[in-house]
Amino acid sequence: MATVIGTTIEWYDFFLYASAAGLIFAELFFKPAGPQIAILLSFASVGLSFLFRPLGAFLAGHFGDRLGRRAMLVVTLILMGSATTLIGVLPTYSQIGVAAPIILLLLRILQGISAGGEWGGAVLMAVEHAPDNKRGRMGAFPQIGVPLGLLLASGILALMTGVISPGDAFLEWGWRVPFLLSFVLIVVGFIVRRSVDESPVFKEIAKRKQQTKVPMVTLFRKHWLLVILAALTFAGNSAAGYMTTGGYLQNYATDPNGFVGLERTPVLLAVTGSAVVWLLMTWIAGGVSDKIGRRNTYIVGWIVQLITVFLLFPLVNTGNVWLLFLGLSLFTVGNGFTYGQQAAYFTELFPASIRYSGVAITYALGAILGGAFAPLVAAALVQATGTATSVAFYIAGVTVIAFAATLLLRDRTGIPLGPDHEAEQSTGQIYGMARS
Repeated sequence: MATVIGTTIEWYDFFLYASAAGLIFAELFFKPAGPQIAILLSFASVGLSFLFRPLGAFLAGHFGDRLGRRAMLVVTLILMGSATTLIGVLPTYSQIGVAAPIILLLLRILQGISAGGEWGGAVLMAVEHAPDNKRGRMGAFPQIGVPLGLLLASGILALMTGVISPGDAFLEWGWRVPFLLSFVLIVVGFIVRRSVDESPVFKEIAKRKQQTKVPMVTLFRKHWLLVILAALTFAGNSAAGYMTTGGYLQNYATDPNGFVGLERTPVLLAVTGSAVVWLLMTWIAGGVSDKIGRRNTYIVGWIVQLITVFLLFPLVNTGNVWLLFLGLSLFTVGNGFTYGQQAAYFTELFPASIRYSGVAITYALGAILGGAFAPLVAAALVQATGTATSVAFYIAGVTVIAFAATLLLRDRTGIPLGPDHEAEQSTGQIYGMARS
């Protein structure tokens, strides 16, 4: 519960920015660049934070492998919440000029550093505490924090746009309220995370004084190929996920000069509803992976994602909000089945002494390769081709690459995680089509 509460708060902050970037930041911070360039700059600011995730992963991984998982979870939570709260009081371009977008980008960079270190620690706390036969289900807890964060961010934005501050009031002050709410959330998250015991695996490592001096060096010297292949598997999920969570679909569906032209509030409500489906699919996938293995669960997810990506935009283009919700919900089935098992999957891939570094940097690289600039690429493709079909083919291509990477890694479901099995975990028996 501590991991799901923490990740929900972290990703509420992260998705709140992404949704605001698709809805209003182009007008508030980048307007002088013109409408088309402004929206591209706004989406580029979403992607910018991903470039700094490896730095967060490096720092959190290094100290997480040396000092413990729990301390890093508290640090990343405070960093993310502080950056988000400051965005809520940031003056706009019309108030302080070019300084406004510069400060906005700096705060987004801090969010990226925090996100780079958060996920690895959360999943290790969940999975390393879990019984061997329930790692997928327990590891799904920090995973469902992501759709919960999206649900919370979209829901509060929908409340602000539709009820409390509709119309111009939302642009004037209403958008700030969800960002300021982050301060309350980080206080709750801090109290919960401080109450959790350290991971039993790390306790054993520390007791034996088996911490690696420079975990990241060991990781890339011995496991660089593993990092690349595992990152490619996450790239397929993140590229698809950030089409909705990265703010692109919100902008596509609400752009008054675009193909659809829906109002902000019903689109945000549709995204909120689809986040519930995503949450359920993520939770189910974690449990299913304990039964049929991580890799088989991935294969199911990739196939569903490949099919539904070609259904998504035709349903959105109808201009019917219920069909928009249907398209998003179908799309999140595959997205959930390539995400719920990921915590256990990544944890089982890396030896205990460098596990935080391995999990964190792999996740960060996968996010860059897949999700970082997916909204920007999608916007550019639609501007260049005049059709969202090009975006569907783009996501399909990334999905196929991730599918291939999945087939190149063995299923390691249930492998021992403790330091007693360090040699077994490092033997390299992780590649190939055969089952382990």
